[in-house]
Amino acid sequence: MLQIGEFSRVCQVSIKTLHHYNKIGLLVPAQVDDFTGYRYYRTEQIDTMNYIKRLKRYGFSLEEIQHLLTVSDNKELAGALRGQKEKLKQEQREMAMILNELQTHISIFERTGDIMTYQKSYQVEVKDSPKMNVLVKRARMGVDEFGKYYGTLFERVPKERVTPTGLNGARYYDEEFNRESSDIEVFIGVKEKEKSDVVMEPCECAMTVHHGGYSTLSEAYGAIVSWIAENGYEIAGAPFDLYIKTQFDSLPPEDWETEVYFPIRRK
Repeated sequence: MLQIGEFSRVCQVSIKTLHHYNKIGLLVPAQVDDFTGYRYYRTEQIDTMNYIKRLKRYGFSLEEIQHLLTVSDNKELAGALRGQKEKLKQEQREMAMILNELQTHISIFERTGDIMTYQKSYQVEVKDSPKMNVLVKRARMGVDEFGKYYGTLFERVPKERVTPTGLNGARYYDEEFNRESSDIEVFIGVKEKEKSDVVMEPCECAMTVHHGGYSTLSEAYGAIVSWIAENGYEIAGAPFDLYIKTQFDSLPPEDWETEVYFPIRRK
């Protein structure tokens, strides 16, 4: 048996952390002395501690780790590890994109001396949005759930014998944006008007084109809203995005292209 100090030294984890893991039931001492309150750990628990540290390094939360420690099904464990691998790969891609954006930002700032030039680079124009026949799915969803809801729409394509136009997008109904849960409508364009859920009629919009990943779309929104305020218009409906070039075109994030539309009217 190892006292908590020895266990802490061997596993290279602080006593404060061990106390916390004991409190939440993640790693409980094998024995606690009734008189002194000293905590003791079995040598076998060193493997458990190192397993916890490795899972933390992989990015699992303590709650997820607590569950994984109880799993005996190898299939479930392998699935969890593979899922986390894909999550880390996505984060790696996003970090590479952020580094690229940062380098571009630095270059523009050094050339212009304006730290916010990136938002001033958007060209806003007034134009009618395209008329579209669409299949829609509206729900309270998080941004990370878009793929799931698009999946339900694309499942309908062969079943309902419709022809996708390749023009897909999302419309935002909430006044306040919440990444985890907002009133959002995702849609895919189809050729057959009679089989569509909705016909999106043309409307006058302030529109701009965003190049790059979706994490910086707010810069395009900010540019449009500023333009609307400065040019005597007001917002007249729910804004929406059209995804013109995406990862499904085998393009890197910096080459993605999104058209952003805000319905407007004169004040």
